[in-house]
Amino acid sequence: MMTQDEQTYTGEEMEVMEHVGELRKRLLWILFFFVAFFAAGLVLVEDIYTFFTRNLDFQLVVLSPWEIMWIHIMVATVIAISATLPFFCFQAWLFVRPGLTSKERKVTLIYVPAVLLLFIGGLLFGYFVIQELIFGFLMSLGEGMFENMFTADKYFRFLISTTLPFAFFFEVPLIAMFLTSLGIIDPGKMKKVRKYAYLVLVILGTMLSPPDFILQLFVAVPLIVLYEVAVVMSQLVYKRKIAKEEELAVE
Repeated sequence: MMTQDEQTYTGEEMEVMEHVGELRKRLLWILFFFVAFFAAGLVLVEDIYTFFTRNLDFQLVVLSPWEIMWIHIMVATVIAISATLPFFCFQAWLFVRPGLTSKERKVTLIYVPAVLLLFIGGLLFGYFVIQELIFGFLMSLGEGMFENMFTADKYFRFLISTTLPFAFFFEVPLIAMFLTSLGIIDPGKMKKVRKYAYLVLVILGTMLSPPDFILQLFVAVPLIVLYEVAVVMSQLVYKRKIAKEEELAVE
């Protein structure tokens, strides 16, 4: 006959196994979506290539047959990561859902489409604003001096490095809201480290842009604005959280 301690241990072990099984299921779904979107990206590489090279006055070149394959893989991977992100968030929500109340489930589910919208917004801002500014500035430096001949690999690496980071930077306010709701951060802490955050953001701005003060401002200012938006959103969530705790205390 099993003792109470043995029964408790067995129950905890079964619970851990259930969590591991559920996590495995969610990871398999994420992998499935990633592979599906990767395959779709491979099919659409030619159309994507045409879109991103439509305004170039010159033809991109490749230096080896392997580079052609690398371009296909790189483009398909970026497409797969971008398209899988909302499904990743949804599967993460499904994983933690059993531990949430009915109200918490409804609130946290809103984060899933918000992640996608902010990600797309960041991509559009990075491509149509930051990338255009940086590319135009760099091209103006060599105007009349050089014959432009870029490899497809270098050009698409440039696009990704000047566009994709902003897709993730745009998630900062949402991340701040989520971490505040969990009690990990609060607006007071964010305000205390504001000057250090600004320093990091300015450094990121200089890393993402050429050594031109105006362009560095164009990159750094949106990052600082996003941080301030994150502080405001954190404050809103924090006030609601405090109000809810006070209501529970009164009851």
